[in-house]
Amino acid sequence: MKTLIVGANGQLGRCLQACAPTRVTLVAHDIDTLDITDAVQVAALIAEERPELVINAAAYTAVDKAESDEALAHAINSSAVAHLAAAALAIGARLAHVSTDFVFDGKTSTPYLPDAVPCPINAYGRTKLGGERAAGPEALIVRTAWVYAPSGHNFVRTMLRLMAQQREIRVVSDQIGTPTYAPGLAAAIWSLAEKRIKGIYHYTDSGVASWYDFAVAIREEALAFGLLDAPADVSPITTAEYPTPARRPSYSVLDKTSTIAALGEPMRHWRVQLRKMIEEIKTHG
Repeated sequence: MKTLIVGANGQLGRCLQACAPTRVTLVAHDIDTLDITDAVQVAALIAEERPELVINAAAYTAVDKAESDEALAHAINSSAVAHLAAAALAIGARLAHVSTDFVFDGKTSTPYLPDAVPCPINAYGRTKLGGERAAGPEALIVRTAWVYAPSGHNFVRTMLRLMAQQREIRVVSDQIGTPTYAPGLAAAIWSLAEKRIKGIYHYTDSGVASWYDFAVAIREEALAFGLLDAPADVSPITTAEYPTPARRPSYSVLDKTSTIAALGEPMRHWRVQLRKMIEEIKTHG
């Protein structure tokens, strides 16, 4: 199965390439070789390569910056998806698109089902919701949250750096969600795509955490594996104490029941996956 991956150099794109099934022929592009906001470029490349599957792992993910640059976020997260969907449709290819928990407002206290009504509260969420709609009903849309990987810019890497540099770190404790280890997400996308599944599915690791909980766990695992010389103090604070340009949902846990049924197995707990990531960093840096 010939597959085009866009956003290939991002943390998820790299994981998708690393765990691609052996029967897959990969064509991988990132911004340096394909501008997905250019409909002509996208159509030409897909017409030339003629993949059976297009996986869109590209995204504008600077949540706060999107508040002042929504036009660019919209071009990447919404318009580009429309270009990919149209070009894929023109050659009979399928599209798999990655979305986010930020399409919800966080005002509930139970996990969001895939058919829950979206209500984004920031520019990033609005543009990602636009991307879902642009992908169309024939696409596979996988919503996820709090993604991290051994390489790239992510919360785990940031916390490890700050904990090595500072004696105290203050982390928001009233935003609740679920961390997601990118290699597990990538494997799930491949599995769902190979089953030719379409529609909206949710994937994160299992369990629930606040950003504070996540940070404390990162500290504990890093100490256990010898990545930190001394434990930094991690203090909980409220969202009000850490104002940001973009509002965040206070609760964005995703219901994964339908995804578990489709995959035939449950997700691993986020703490187990975090330990795997810390061990990976310990071994390979």
